[in-house]
Amino acid sequence: MATLLHKSKIMKVAGLSLVVLLAACSSDQRYKRQVSGDESYLESAALKNLVVPAGMVLPLQNGEYDIPTPKKSEPVGLALDIRPPTQALNLLSGSRSENNADNSRLLLPNTPENTTLYEQVSAVLADKGVALAKSDAGQKQIVTDWITWTRADENVPFQSRHNLAISQSGNVVILTITNTGLRQGENEISDPMEVKRYNTLLLNEVVDGLNRMRNLSENSATSNLQGIIDVQTGSDNAGLPVIIVRAPFDVVWDRLPIALESVGMKMGDRTRSKGSIEVTYKGLSSASWSTLGVDKPTINEGDYKLQVGDLNNRSSLQFISDKGKPLTQSENDQMVAAMKAAFSKPIK
Repeated sequence: MATLLHKSKIMKVAGLSLVVLLAACSSDQRYKRQVSGDESYLESAALKNLVVPAGMVLPLQNGEYDIPTPKKSEPVGLALDIRPPTQALNLLSGSRSENNADNSRLLLPNTPENTTLYEQVSAVLADKGVALAKSDAGQKQIVTDWITWTRADENVPFQSRHNLAISQSGNVVILTITNTGLRQGENEISDPMEVKRYNTLLLNEVVDGLNRMRNLSENSATSNLQGIIDVQTGSDNAGLPVIIVRAPFDVVWDRLPIALESVGMKMGDRTRSKGSIEVTYKGLSSASWSTLGVDKPTINEGDYKLQVGDLNNRSSLQFISDKGKPLTQSENDQMVAAMKAAFSKPIK
């Protein structure tokens, strides 16, 4: 019995030590940016110049396969940061970006949408909780306070400050982000690669916010345009008939419950991620169809699956019967007329 207790205590202590060890290792995130594996290559002998024997003529030199001599100041082994460079996001229509050690730039066409870029950027920074040290609407310049970047690959978070300036050159509107301070804990950081990384990170945050803002504005404008959405007939990649709704997926998905109900369809289960809706078609009275302004469709009453497709600024609707058959071309054309009338009803 005493032996068992002794063994139990040893196992508990060993287990506790393992937990402490794992906890200590889990707090060190350097392994996420360090090379892993055999480092014996660091002990390789240095390259030597080729000694050509007297009388031997070498072929013409081709520098394509020359091995560059590394600078002594460049990090090697575990000191080498293997993380890929941060790439700028080009999510906005007509946009392109330029990144160097000095700044990150977002270049946009000089369209009405971009004439209020300063106000839009200010709204994005406020929405993301970025504190400002200075904001000058006249000069179209913004100076941020310290931004703390919480990242899973850093033990101590980096903090950065930036200057954001908006200018115009010809038909191009330019947002320039310049770093005015970078630190990690108490250490000031001047490494050009790190400066570039955090300039690009802020640029991506701004671009992401602008993209979300504009999508929301576009969807809102589309859905509130007198409640009218154009509907046309179309076909899918297999040539089967579908209904084309000239509005983004989010707008159509939100409008479908009312639209389907107005043409005599009751919704059941629906899955947004799959664009799938179960519907039961009961139809309407002749008077109701007359009020809607369309002829009564000849579609059979029953259960259908409605597949909603995302076509960027448009959407597709395809009704499939419980037997797995899509509507015929004639039936689809009738539903185009019905859905066109449904989507033309004002939003209440």
